[in-house]
Amino acid sequence: MADKFAIITGASTGIGLELARLAAADGYDLLVAADTPLVDATASLQGLGVRVESIEGDLSTIEGVDRLLAATGGRRIDLLCANAGHGLGGAFLDQSVADWRHVIDTNVTGTIYLLQKVLKTMVTQGEGKVLVTGSIAGWMPGSFQAVYNGAKAFVDNFTAAIRNELKDHDGITITTLEPGPVETEFFHRAGMDDTKVGQSESKSDPADVARDGWDALMKGKDTIISGWSNKLQVAAAGVLPQSVPAQMHRNIAEPGSGDA
Repeated sequence: MADKFAIITGASTGIGLELARLAAADGYDLLVAADTPLVDATASLQGLGVRVESIEGDLSTIEGVDRLLAATGGRRIDLLCANAGHGLGGAFLDQSVADWRHVIDTNVTGTIYLLQKVLKTMVTQGEGKVLVTGSIAGWMPGSFQAVYNGAKAFVDNFTAAIRNELKDHDGITITTLEPGPVETEFFHRAGMDDTKVGQSESKSDPADVARDGWDALMKGKDTIISGWSNKLQVAAAGVLPQSVPAQMHRNIAEPGSGDA
């Protein structure tokens, strides 16, 4: 076994899988988790000179997070990449309660429960690194993606607050990764294939986003907004009336906007 151990959630594809590859390359044994099958992801991580274990489970539930932590076998956690997330497009009034609850329970409830459990052990051991995947979506009203953007606003804000609460623990670092649209299965799973953002060919490469997050994490940075255009969007969202970014978001996320 390696001397270092990392948990990576949302690791079946996309940013999470790329983070797992970076962690393995840096010598971390891995416990990767997702709510979809991890057979392909685990196979691609084998042979990198580290131990790789996987668990498929619903991280929107307390029980699912407990199963994940039990799978560590009590091993010291040196790194957590809390990357699991779930999107949902469409008009809010047309969404079922079960669907929007799953977004909130995955992005908020499961995430902060996992953070609380892991950070407590890191404080006890005196050190540890955490990377939380937020989003620039948290900076703008998400018309036709309202629950997701609201959930990411919580994540971005929450991690900043916890980072401040733990600022006297020099060995603990919490980094928030805030990407924009990324070329992953996210938009398909969110039911946004017919939207302008879902069909956009200018989405970021998940490997580039993961590298930005990893480099910021290793340097102990607080926050990294991945991509210059995304930095500009966040800056604009901070000064414009909320009605403006809300309409801009509608233009790219409204169902059928990809066919306009």
